Amino acid sequence: MKSHEFWQEMHAPGSFGLAGPHSNFFPVTLDDGRQLRLPIRPLADGEHALASLIVNQASFVVVEALADDLAVKLETFDIDVIVGLPTLGLTLAAEVARRLGHSRYVPLGTSRKFWYLDELSVPMSSITTQQQKRLYIDPRMLPLLEGRRVALVDDVISSGTSIIAGLSLLAGSNIEPVVIGAAMLQSDRWRERLADFGAQWPGKVHGVFSTPMLKKAGEGWQP
Repeated sequence: MKSHEFWQEMHAPGSFGLAGPHSNFFPVTLDDGRQLRLPIRPLADGEHALASLIVNQASFVVVEALADDLAVKLETFDIDVIVGLPTLGLTLAAEVARRLGHSRYVPLGTSRKFWYLDELSVPMSSITTQQQKRLYIDPRMLPLLEGRRVALVDDVISSGTSIIAGLSLLAGSNIEPVVIGAAMLQSDRWRERLADFGAQWPGKVHGVFSTPMLKKAGEGWQP
């Protein structure tokens, strides 16, 4: 596949085998059986790789499928407000909020507006962007969250650092999400880090699909 062709099409159930070895893409399966091809990104050691998802490069059809699935998973938690993590999580959060019948959602951000407060911010980094940033919440949004049932949504949970930043930021205003949602749970590396932050958190995470750490197998990659 050419690089720009990934994330553009949902495939019929059973289109791709899951056992491997896989060459340049890894297939994942949604709850309804449809499959999505994700590019494989080798890690620096050359012996391991991860499947990748960049949701704002996906076709509308794919984004809609991911949002549909995640909205069903979060619906049982009787959510009042969706909070989205920047940057790529905002695309998914907005779509999930619409599917839950909400008129708006609350986006967190890394761009400091002049009316933002330093005390309503925390450091933030991610596996895909090593540059250190700060995560902010608009103080005018806090009344939408106080005393409400909140879901924190990101596109991918990988190392767990972005989710922990979001949880830390909300905790500073005494807001504790009842559930965490994501399109992809990328390997299991996030579980230990999230458990260190709070033993309750790994069990509150719900994803559309999970992808394993892949190991080099000849010319391909094996789950």
